[in-house]
Amino acid sequence: AGEAAGLTAMRLASESGGEPALRIPEVFHAADFDDGKGSFIVMEFLTMGRGGDAETFGRAMARMHLATPDDPEAASGKFGFPVDNTIGATPQPNGWDDDWIKFWSEQRMGHQVNLAGDASIDRLWQQLKPRMHEFFDEDEDIQPCILHGDLWSGNIGTAAGAPSVFDPACYYGHHEAEWGMSWCASLGSGFWAGYRELIPEAAKFRMRRPLYEAYHQLNHYNLFGGGYRNAACGCLEQCLGS
Repeated sequence: AGEAAGLTAMRLASESGGEPALRIPEVFHAADFDDGKGSFIVMEFLTMGRGGDAETFGRAMARMHLATPDDPEAASGKFGFPVDNTIGATPQPNGWDDDWIKFWSEQRMGHQVNLAGDASIDRLWQQLKPRMHEFFDEDEDIQPCILHGDLWSGNIGTAAGAPSVFDPACYYGHHEAEWGMSWCASLGSGFWAGYRELIPEAAKFRMRRPLYEAYHQLNHYNLFGGGYRNAACGCLEQCLGS
């Protein structure tokens, strides 16, 4: 249900945002198996490729982010998603909240920190959590938009020459949170030139980058262990040094 809802939300936002638009497959049906052992999804077949024009991809992502949310809760200014879903194999809670800082603190960062069960990570997060407001200006108007939620190079392609993204972990959030996986998304200067034509860089964008990356590094640590622990701690320490 989560992936089907996410693909549909991205497709509707992309189709309403004008050209260039992302090519998102239409979902025809999604359901659980009768025996309760898994689920399935039936969607439009797209012949996928790689490459494509980077600036066009950047503009298409910006148009999706600028589109008015189709969901009435998100359109009213709330962050979250109609259903909980997963990011990789990790459960991702998406309860609606009209406070972005609270949503990110509790349903993103706090959730991953609790799953990690690591004393050092918890200590860093407890130091950072009371300072979250410092990463946002009082007059900043953070509005929810549909996010792919897990945008790395393996989830990016082309379909009939148009940019396409797939395998999402969608929710409605701050558009900058989309770039938390950019460390393995290979988004070059052409992409950013296209994106920034429509969405200029905010004053605290660079300050917030490690905050949004920390969620994904924590998720990778929870999924795979190893060096992702140091990467997650590094992001939190960088935030504390801001």
